Amino acid sequence: MYAGTPPWDIGRPQPAFLALMEAGLVTGRVLDVGCGTGEHALMAAGSGLEATGIDSAPTAIRLAKRKAQERNLPARFLVWDALDLGSFGEQFDTALDCGLFHVFDDDDRQRYVENLHSVIPSGGRYFMLCFSEKEPGDWGPRRVTEREIRDSFAEGWTIDVIEPSRLHVTFDPEGAQAWRASITRS
Repeated sequence: MYAGTPPWDIGRPQPAFLALMEAGLVTGRVLDVGCGTGEHALMAAGSGLEATGIDSAPTAIRLAKRKAQERNLPARFLVWDALDLGSFGEQFDTALDCGLFHVFDDDDRQRYVENLHSVIPSGGRYFMLCFSEKEPGDWGPRRVTEREIRDSFAEGWTIDVIEPSRLHVTFDPEGAQAWRASITRS
């Protein structure tokens, strides 16, 4: 997908996550899970937070490192599997997920949530932006219902809010219908 510009790589942070940053909700050590070319980790680093971005795509990580160098920001980027966060060996106060949750099937989604649990301490926050089932058509990733989010985070988490949002994409100025979730680790 990174041979060209993927639809989700808008060259800036998603407005839904920028609003969280501006509201002071993104705090402490930040993990950008499935970071792509790093805009959300760079947003956190630009605000003075310690930020790490992980992605399984080496090309995305290479582009993210280049952006960090060009912008003179101290974000760290690593090729890493989000389904293996348990072996990461670090804890993060905030985790950001823009467009990763919705790519997992049911089994991998549960593994992902368990792995998030291992890197976010009690009281830490997970913010997610994912495709909503309200997005018409059948192009793009799997749509996610609010119930699926609630069921996935039913144990060991407190759901603070799940609200309709927009996921900005390169090919549609309206963006895609999405859910923005704020979830706290119990």
